[in-house]
Amino acid sequence: MSLYGMMRTGVSGMNAQVNRLSAVAENIANASTVGYKRASTQFSSLVLPSSDGQYNSGSVKTEVRYGISDQGGIRSTASSTDLAIDGNGFFVVSNADGTPYLTRAGSFVKDSVGNLVNTSGYYLMGYPVVDGKVNNVANGFQGLEKINIDQMDLVADPSRTGKFTVNLPANAEVVPAPRAGDNLVDSKFTAKTSLVSYDNLGNPVVLDVYFSKIADNTWQVAVYDAKGRAANGGFPYASAALTTPTMAFDATTGKLTSAGNVAIAIPGGQTLDLDLSSTKQLAGDYTVYEANIDGRSPSAIESVDIDPNGSVVARYENGTQREIYRIALGNVASPDRMEVLSGNVFAPSADSGDVQLGFPKSGGMGSISSGALEESNADIAEELTEMIEAQRSYTANSKAFQTGADLMDVLVNLKR
Repeated sequence: MSLYGMMRTGVSGMNAQVNRLSAVAENIANASTVGYKRASTQFSSLVLPSSDGQYNSGSVKTEVRYGISDQGGIRSTASSTDLAIDGNGFFVVSNADGTPYLTRAGSFVKDSVGNLVNTSGYYLMGYPVVDGKVNNVANGFQGLEKINIDQMDLVADPSRTGKFTVNLPANAEVVPAPRAGDNLVDSKFTAKTSLVSYDNLGNPVVLDVYFSKIADNTWQVAVYDAKGRAANGGFPYASAALTTPTMAFDATTGKLTSAGNVAIAIPGGQTLDLDLSSTKQLAGDYTVYEANIDGRSPSAIESVDIDPNGSVVARYENGTQREIYRIALGNVASPDRMEVLSGNVFAPSADSGDVQLGFPKSGGMGSISSGALEESNADIAEELTEMIEAQRSYTANSKAFQTGADLMDVLVNLKR
C-alpha cells in the first residue's frame, strides 16, 4: 500500500467520526424537542482493488438515519389540544401554502383565526364531519382541511333524527270522535307529550305529540306545531296536524306491528325522522321512557374534546355537543426511510413508499392521547456514551494519519 493511501484512510476515518459526533450533537440539542426522532450514524466499508504484492487500503462511508418509527415517551400536559400518538402513524399537517407533511410533534394551539397549529407553524389536518359522515381518502391527502375550532361558532343545527319511546296503556278506553287528529275544538286524546326540535335557523320548534286509542290495539298519533295552539292552550290549532300516522300493536305481546318511523316536516326546518319503533302497548300508565331529538340552537363553542379515535367534539355553551372533525393519521411502509425536513416533519420518499391514510385505533394505526405530548426519543446518557466512543475513534484515526505523515518525513529525509 502507499503511504498516501494510508493517510487517506485515516482522514476518511476522522471524517466518519466527525459525522457521528455531528449526529450526537444534534440529538443532544433536540433532547427536549417534542416528537423529535434520534439520528444515528451507520458505517459501511469502501474496499479498493489491490494488486499482487501491494494492498490498497480502503476507507469508510457513513449514512445518517433517523429512528422515525421508534416510539418516544408520553408525558401529560394541561392543554386538551396537545396530542400524542401511542402506536403507529403520524399526524397530517400542512404549511401555510397547503403542502402536506407527516409529523409526531403534536403541540397544537389555536391561532388567531381558530386553526390548530404546532410550534413549528404546521397546521393540523382532518376530515370535516357533515351530517355525521366523513368522506375520507385512503391513498392521498384529498379532502383534508385545516382543523378550525372557531368556524362552528353560532351555527345552527336543524333537527333531522329523533327517538321517542313510550308505553301506551293497553287498558285505556277507545277515544270517541272527534279525536286529536281532527283538530276540532272538542278533540279528545289519550295522552300527550311535547318535544323540542330546531328549524334551519336554530329556532326551537315545540312539537305537541298526541296519542289517541281509536280501536283495540290501534292508536292514532297526531303531531302539531305548538305555536298554533288555541288561546286556551289546546285545540283547535291554527294549522292542520303535521302528521297523523296509525300504530298497530300485537294483542299478545304488546309489540308494535306497524311502521315504527314517523316523518315530520318541521316548519322552517328539515324532515324529522322520529323513531317510535320501541313503543309498546302494555298494562299500566302512559310512560315516557326515551325522548331524544338532535339539533341545537345557535351557540358558541365553549371547549373542544379530542377522543382517542380522533373525533374532535365541540361542546357548546348551551350544553350540546357535536363532532366537527375527524383527525386522520398517515403512515408509510418504511417510516425510517422518509425524508426528514426542518420543523420535525417528514415527507414520503421513493424509499419509504406511498402514504396511506386511516383513522386512529383502526387499520393498524395507534390511538391519540389528548392533553399529552410525545417526547424526544434521544437519551442524554446514551448520547454522551456515543460521544466518548466517537472521540476515542477519532483520536485513533488521527494517530494512523500521524504515523503515515511521520513515515513520509523519513522518506523525504533519505534524500538528504
